[in-house]
Amino acid sequence: MSTPLIWLALDGVGHPADAPAGSPWETDLPTLRPFVEGGLALDATLGVSGLPQSATGQTCWLTGQDAVEAMHGHFGPQPGPTLRRMLDEEALPVRLTRTGRRAALLNVYPPGYFAAQERRPRHGCFPYSFLAAGLPLNPPALPLLSPTLGLSYAAPWHAADRLSDWQRRGKAVAAVRNHDLLVFDAWFGDLLGHEGRDPVPEGVREAGAEYLRRLDALLHGLLQGGARVVLSSDHGNFENLHVKAHTLARVPFAASGVDLGTPRTVLEGGRVLRKIYGL
Repeated sequence: MSTPLIWLALDGVGHPADAPAGSPWETDLPTLRPFVEGGLALDATLGVSGLPQSATGQTCWLTGQDAVEAMHGHFGPQPGPTLRRMLDEEALPVRLTRTGRRAALLNVYPPGYFAAQERRPRHGCFPYSFLAAGLPLNPPALPLLSPTLGLSYAAPWHAADRLSDWQRRGKAVAAVRNHDLLVFDAWFGDLLGHEGRDPVPEGVREAGAEYLRRLDALLHGLLQGGARVVLSSDHGNFENLHVKAHTLARVPFAASGVDLGTPRTVLEGGRVLRKIYGL
């Protein structure tokens, strides 16, 4: 493919249609909100009781296989041996690499991440899948993105840059060629979601709103640059800051330049991504 598919893989962001009043989704998001609402809202429970989790949800997206059934329930946050075996064989970066196509993970990983992994390997599904494909983290010569979208990692979540910087980064990613798939593992939404309480702690909602504004700016830059974009999420959480835990909310699946078909669940959404590449 001359123009890669850009996959914005959100973590813990439920669909705005299932968000309560006062959600961060009520922020002015001129690009992101209509993009999401123009797409689909998918079930993340797969008909299984309990709250959906990142490891099983992301494995469904990455492999198109029923990770919840394989684990006899929802499981997370990091993949254990059963899910790692699934990812080793069927993760989208693995399959693409085997067929001579090129994929890259756009996340920035600081030195502390690698030091922590040396002490105790606990990669999430996305970095694990790229490593399983023999691909590096922090790939050179690509415009890499911070998963915090320029916010500080912890409260009070100060912004280190401007929205215009994220529009510019979106355009830079859209200009990448010689790749078939570029993935951004946007896990910071889940971290903010776990800050939720009732009443919502001071500063958390504004941090969530600013996170979405920055995601809006990134998406705007991508679309302005002519990128083909898919946006997904693994489970609900961030859309309801009145609770600390994950939620049963449906999750967004939206795209530009890609036919999504009519999937109803995250499992079927993962199969759509594979079909794009003829897998």
